Amino acid sequence: MCGESPILTLKEVLDTTTGVLITGASDIVFFGICTDSRRLRTGNLFVALKGEKYDGHDFVQNILEFGVAGVVISDARKIKLEKVKSNVAIIKVNDSLDALGNLARYWRDKFSVPVIGLTGSSGKTTTKEMMAAIIGRQKNILKTEGNLNNLIGLPQTIFCLTKKHEAVILEMGTNTPGEIRKLTQIAAPDIGLITNIGPAHLAGFGSVEGVCREKGDLFVYMKQNGTIIINLDDENVKAIAEKAKRRRISFGLTGGADVTVREMEKIGVKGIRFKLIISGKAYAVEMKITGTHNIYNAMAAAATAEALGISHESILEGLAAFRPVTGRMEIIRLKNGAYLINDSYNANPASMRESLMTLKDLKNGHNSYAFLGDMLELGEAAEEMHRKIGMFAAVTGVNTLFLQGDFAQVTAAGALEGGVSSKSIHFLSDLSEDIINLRKLIKKGDWILVKGSRRMGMEKITSRICDDFGCETIK
Repeated sequence: MCGESPILTLKEVLDTTTGVLITGASDIVFFGICTDSRRLRTGNLFVALKGEKYDGHDFVQNILEFGVAGVVISDARKIKLEKVKSNVAIIKVNDSLDALGNLARYWRDKFSVPVIGLTGSSGKTTTKEMMAAIIGRQKNILKTEGNLNNLIGLPQTIFCLTKKHEAVILEMGTNTPGEIRKLTQIAAPDIGLITNIGPAHLAGFGSVEGVCREKGDLFVYMKQNGTIIINLDDENVKAIAEKAKRRRISFGLTGGADVTVREMEKIGVKGIRFKLIISGKAYAVEMKITGTHNIYNAMAAAATAEALGISHESILEGLAAFRPVTGRMEIIRLKNGAYLINDSYNANPASMRESLMTLKDLKNGHNSYAFLGDMLELGEAAEEMHRKIGMFAAVTGVNTLFLQGDFAQVTAAGALEGGVSSKSIHFLSDLSEDIINLRKLIKKGDWILVKGSRRMGMEKITSRICDDFGCETIK
């Protein structure tokens, strides 16, 4: 990912990972750490990881001929040591994923740069990008790119850290108990933010209470002298924060928050105007965003910037300059005069409700259409959650539903219960035919929402609609 960063000696790697050197000279220096054999560069240290669908150890023998300086392994059975060159280090560890994390923490500790760690059930990526738009106006930042927010991706971001960086923004995702604790221990954040807590990844955590425990580990394991950013409107976050003995900055629409918003005015496709209140001072802001949830993201980003000592001027300029991330509440104008909300990147019950509510607010008397895919990783709550979303779609006035996934029938049942006609519910099977049906219905001024969990591939529907209707992103 970052080529020749970090630069580490063999001794540093052995001491950090408590690894055993099987073969290799003691003076070896590594230039960059890589976990993907397709992206290797000469001089890299390759860390062989075992995943659900792959095992990096299967590629070690071949990459040893590539020019790597060394490999970290936890299973030596697939390596023919007699074929390994003497100038290549083979390092045996108990767990290569733990070794990767330990190396990342070691590299992070070499720098005194402030690190921001953020997690939450929804809004992480958008909030991270808002932070970057603000903080990047004053500081040279390093931030999580794409979805590199897990125990493999977060270390890769940290390895990119150099002396030129003045702040780091790290997104932390999880679907397994204990993951946030490990990510926090690796990143050692100076500032911690939990955007919100809701019913996401329930298959892994069992309940919202389980999600609370997991997300709360950010406040528990971050630096003791750090600052926590608290969403005062989220009771779960407030409960977690009460146990954390740290400096705090709060945000929310209720009274008493350090950062809040007043006089919010929705201005359709142009976005939202509001007064941003920071420590009692009011500032006029206009942003190219939609949805109340994005107001919370903006407040969270502003509160974090305030904790970092960023000027209010930069906060205002950064928020005004921010543009929605592709696939996250991105508004697209179709050539026939209708509009498309591309929120296809991911979905959980809370974000699905927010998207449907935004669709209701934006349609302004016109018709609305929703292409909805399953919300995944909800465990035993999946059927009930999908039924409720179907009902919510009806309550918010969606005229026609296009549904796909294993829970499409459940969502449809909820919509029928809420009053949507069976003639207005379509089950996606042939996308070409579904687009033809949409073309028959949609008129100038109408709105379309596309949303579903990542693995549902909802972005393909967005692309197809754009191809068929012609579209342009609103600047």
